[in-house]
Amino acid sequence: MIDLQRQGSVFVLTMQSGENRFNRPFLNALTAALDEVEASTGPAALVTTGSEKFFSNGLDLTWLMGDGVTEGGAFISDVIRMLGRVLGFPVPTVAAINGHAFAGGGMLALAHDFRIMRVDRGFFCLPEVDIKLPLAPGMSALIKTRLSGAVLRDAVLTGARIGGAEAHERGIVDAALPADEVLPTAIARVAALADKDRTTYAALKRGLYGETLAIMQRGELP
Repeated sequence: MIDLQRQGSVFVLTMQSGENRFNRPFLNALTAALDEVEASTGPAALVTTGSEKFFSNGLDLTWLMGDGVTEGGAFISDVIRMLGRVLGFPVPTVAAINGHAFAGGGMLALAHDFRIMRVDRGFFCLPEVDIKLPLAPGMSALIKTRLSGAVLRDAVLTGARIGGAEAHERGIVDAALPADEVLPTAIARVAALADKDRTTYAALKRGLYGETLAIMQRGELP
């Protein structure tokens, strides 16, 4: 489900489970990869990407209504806490958005420090208004940390599918590039930051996002 490779000081975490939807096995594998990065020593940074045409399509609703039905809200709370962990992660992070980033997958991208998106294929989308799923407080807090004004309003209240070029124009991502440039550019971007002191980096993030991180840690449901 998750492949974690190290290229110099940069860990490249590749989600490789089809649409990369969040279910318990996937979340456990993702958490284990984050644990490995955080337990490393020396300069480090993290790039998260997907495989094929998906970055991530968010919650695995089929699993939640089947094998995961007994977990219910507890699992969604754990997903929110994972997103908060990424937001506050003690090393530089960048999402290399290789394809669709929908719902929780879009939120995972937003949780990273930087975002680089494929320009010619794939959409960023927060479709909760159309699938009739209100955002949990931690999800709303995360989105408001990254988006503002008309961009925030349109993303949340219209469920618009936003391609790479538009996402860059609207400040959702930092760059929109051809497919073969997304991952190398993401790696180069955080490699230049990998020697930042982890304690200081984490403290700066707490200063920037303290209220959001506290809300996400609580994992409250709508």
